[in-house]
Amino acid sequence: MKIGLFFGSFDPIHIGHLIVANAVYETTVMDQIWFVVSPQNPFKKNKILLQEIDRFDLVTLAIRDHSYFKASDIEFNLPRPSYTIDTMRYLKSLYLDYEFKLILGEDNYVQFKKWKNYQEILSQYGIIIYPRKVSLEAPSINNENVIFISAPRVDISASHIRKLLQEGKVPKFLVPEEVLKLIELKKYYT
Repeated sequence: MKIGLFFGSFDPIHIGHLIVANAVYETTVMDQIWFVVSPQNPFKKNKILLQEIDRFDLVTLAIRDHSYFKASDIEFNLPRPSYTIDTMRYLKSLYLDYEFKLILGEDNYVQFKKWKNYQEILSQYGIIIYPRKVSLEAPSINNENVIFISAPRVDISASHIRKLLQEGKVPKFLVPEEVLKLIELKKYYT
């Protein structure tokens, strides 16, 4: 089984995330895409997030009709901050016969050499890179385990969605309808 791991805060999950995940699924040989909800990103240590279980519930709701998507809370019980390589090692120890690849946006790829054990991620797992609006030069990593996919550039940010919600506006069409209903019901981000 080939699994694409899409790590993120998903605070909240939005259609941009779903478009990217679907593009990876459709343009690669991945059998499933797992949305790994990260409790704490090491590059965003001071960021205040919606509770991790609430973000996990929103992801689960957003992908429930897609059998090739799966929500993962694997990092909830791992040390914090969450380092991608540690999670990938742990997943590999649980699923010995699975092949995991990291899904990464070009914006994160620019910073990839700063990641903990990035060489191990490249050599042992590999990465799938989707296009993002990037103004910095990407690192030159010549590796057969780096795959660039062709996909729509989606310029939707969770911070923009949170801002709209805090202003009492409705981010219709930016967030899946059932997710938006739950956000409004629970009064998240207001």
